[in-house]
Amino acid sequence: MKNLFKVIAFSFVMLLGMGTMNAQTLKQDESKPEVIAKKQTAELSEQLSLNGDQQRAVFRALVSKESNYKKHVLGQDVNKAAVAANKKKFDDQLKESMKQTLTADQYKKWLALQNQ
Repeated sequence: MKNLFKVIAFSFVMLLGMGTMNAQTLKQDESKPEVIAKKQTAELSEQLSLNGDQQRAVFRALVSKESNYKKHVLGQDVNKAAVAANKKKFDDQLKESMKQTLTADQYKKWLALQNQ
């Protein structure tokens, strides 16, 4: 009887520990460039009525921007010339990708959304 109680108690503790591990993993995943880009793509898809090819291209452009920001801009002093130059370069790359991907009307709407 004591052994059965120990096994049940041990199993219960293990299950609680696994739940905590999953919760921590989900929190860490939210800061990944792919997750951020997926959320932004979904929002833009609704606002700009993107088709499938446009969604894929926008997703790739946003992943590229987010990963470059994470490596070269975030966590650094934005007032430094090199960091500001990198930020401008990545923003310009995103604008160029969006201009190639979106129609003229969609691009105008996207620029208006960026200025808000």
